[in-house]
Amino acid sequence: MRVLVTGGAGFIGSHYVRSLLGGAYPGWEGARVTVLDKLTYAGNLANLAPVADHRGHTFVRGDIADARLLAEVVPGHDVVVNFAAESHVDRSIADAGDFVTTNVLGTQRLLQAALEAGVRTFVQVSTDEVYGSIAEGSWDEDAPLLPNSPYSAAKASGDLLCRAYARTHGLDVRVTRCSNNYGPYQYPEKVVPLFVTNLIDGRPVPLYGDGRNVREWLHVDDHCRGVQLVLEKGSPGEVYNIGGGVELTNLELTERLLSISGAGWDMVVRVPDRPGHDLRYSVDSGKIRSLGYEPRVDFGEGLAEVVQWYRDHQEWWRPARRAASVSSVPESEQGEPWTHPTFR
Repeated sequence: MRVLVTGGAGFIGSHYVRSLLGGAYPGWEGARVTVLDKLTYAGNLANLAPVADHRGHTFVRGDIADARLLAEVVPGHDVVVNFAAESHVDRSIADAGDFVTTNVLGTQRLLQAALEAGVRTFVQVSTDEVYGSIAEGSWDEDAPLLPNSPYSAAKASGDLLCRAYARTHGLDVRVTRCSNNYGPYQYPEKVVPLFVTNLIDGRPVPLYGDGRNVREWLHVDDHCRGVQLVLEKGSPGEVYNIGGGVELTNLELTERLLSISGAGWDMVVRVPDRPGHDLRYSVDSGKIRSLGYEPRVDFGEGLAEVVQWYRDHQEWWRPARRAASVSSVPESEQGEPWTHPTFR
């Protein structure tokens, strides 16, 4: 089996690649994996270091929006799993262009290349944000797409192109929509690693608005197992929500991270809320659970392990923070550029 993993040097994609090549998915031990990644600021070859010398691993640096490159790379692969995406909401608010290029045009060109190459199955990894905000209950897969940020609008557009290629061309496309991920190797612009690394350095953490926005949390390993399950047992043309089942306000998440890190609320800096900040995300995962899916990682244990991972792997995240000038307080107070976290 030959598997093309796009965005495979990023946080979630690299976890999937390490798991696949590490024998975590029974029956796929002999898979040959090609990673295609542009290596933008959030892509990092260090994420693939544990499998860099694996005989089944090949790395290609490139852009999924490059049709000529795709015509060379995609043929010969049985499966495409598309993790490639621009994913930081605040960056999309500041400049949506890269998000449209990668999440929309890139997805279309990858779908076209898969169609022309006769790829057997295409899995599109998407997000619960495409549904917008929900006050009560949970979205199922038939809920309308009502994205509220340029990031989520671009992801929704990519999802609709997947539907179009499935319906128009008969391409076996399966879409997954996950809740908020956390885990090791997550780039420190995201809320969990940003807060943890700030607290390690004795810096304050930025909390949006009143902190009452609600997110559903999912460990990256549970997410990747869900993606693999959809690849193995999902149906062509279908969408599958993958949720972690743990809903927390941003205040509650902050409290847990402070507690694990041995810090108090004096380390929290309130910052103005994001424009169009969705109040609550929640997905109904009944459809994928019918395939046998269950989250395995206890949130409390998983979060504590992630905090410890960042303590133990400072050689991984410190270069990323320096490169991005990620800071915890406004420039006027710290002398460094200000970057908001994303709670998604």
